Amino acid sequence: MPRLLHYSDIENVFDVPERAARLAGRIRALDGPDAAVVATGDTTAPGVLSLVARGRQAIDFYAATDTVLDTFGNHEFDYGPDALRELVADAPVEFVSANVRGEDDAPFGRQDGVVPWTTRIVDGATVGFIGVTDPATDSLNPMAAPLSFDDPVAAAREACDAVTAAATSVDHLVVLSHLGGGDDDLARELDVDAILGGHVHSRRNERIDGTLLVRPGVNGEAVAEVDLGGPDGPATATLHEPDGATPHDALRAALAERMSAADLDAVVARVDEPVVRTSEVVHGGECRVGNVVADAFRWALDADVGLSNAGGLRQGDPWKDGVTKADLISLIPFEEPVVLASVTGAELRRVFREMAAPDIDFGEADWWHGHVSNARVVWDAAAERLVEATVDGDPVDPEARYTVATSEYLLHSDHEFPTLSERHRVGEGDIQYEVLAAFAREHGIDPQIEGRIRITRGES
Repeated sequence: MPRLLHYSDIENVFDVPERAARLAGRIRALDGPDAAVVATGDTTAPGVLSLVARGRQAIDFYAATDTVLDTFGNHEFDYGPDALRELVADAPVEFVSANVRGEDDAPFGRQDGVVPWTTRIVDGATVGFIGVTDPATDSLNPMAAPLSFDDPVAAAREACDAVTAAATSVDHLVVLSHLGGGDDDLARELDVDAILGGHVHSRRNERIDGTLLVRPGVNGEAVAEVDLGGPDGPATATLHEPDGATPHDALRAALAERMSAADLDAVVARVDEPVVRTSEVVHGGECRVGNVVADAFRWALDADVGLSNAGGLRQGDPWKDGVTKADLISLIPFEEPVVLASVTGAELRRVFREMAAPDIDFGEADWWHGHVSNARVVWDAAAERLVEATVDGDPVDPEARYTVATSEYLLHSDHEFPTLSERHRVGEGDIQYEVLAAFAREHGIDPQIEGRIRITRGES
């Protein structure tokens, strides 16, 4: 039976060449003549090495894993449309994208080889592939602002019709998706065997209306092995972790050489207790790594409040002993500045409420979305109610004005903190990781849990 090996959102896996080499080793161990390797976006960025190589380190990974297809995640556009077109032309994979339009409103990248759909023969079966990207990408990523994104369900349906009309026979239809939660809509609207997804950083392996939906998680924590089945059974998937795989030595050496050229190994601070930055930690409420970022933002712009969005803190190995600039970039690897926003107290209370995302469909239902400095937030999760909101120890005054230092991204996106927008901007600082590095050099890194955020469930 035909198999697909699927990875997604590998992002800063490249920052630790050994980890990338193990992931490639796992993929190669699972590969075979009955399989094809595919990806679903956020392959090229973000990360320390991505900043240095402008995403082109992914070409090394594509070659090492014999990847045949990829689609665009929101971070593929981190260095602008032209840089992405160049990467598409040079990469040894075919990019499949049915709903991205360029600056001229024409389908993106067609002259560079991007296709809305394609087919591959896998173990003797004809498999049709369609690619779609989150239509909110132009708001999620300022570098994608010149582009536009069609409705993914309509675009995917049109591509499905085209591939079945063009091919003599199609044995299986598969969507390569970077929609996150939008995969459920695809499953309900399309007659396809499987939707291989990404964008949301948690694993998934389930069936919706008869369609297999799979996500392997973030940073190469798993590879999905998808058996497309046959007349006697539907598609199924197994998630494999890379631990124990034989590392791909040539890839490790290539990535190490690229990283060495970056010269980011100087220690900026030391930590006595490891600072953990797993998904469970950054999305679980107050955490040490969230506190240090929020403190750095507030310090840099002398703001009343520092705010760090949890979605902007990239997961990876804990900081321990000597922390280098590369470690800091790995946490917030975005070439975007820290900005100063001016909001009313009423707006600030809404921002604090949005940290719990009770009305926002982004990520998992139990994720906590923000970290603060010089503020305290008490949230009743059972009642979905903001119980307490203070700044500098005083209750937030709805009529007063407050300054908030945060990521520029939050002024453009309505995915996490829709109250904040460009109209609130009153100042701008340095690039986020440069701010964090300056803060670390001056104040060190010794974050503590201080009761800044308390999440209750109705108890007093």
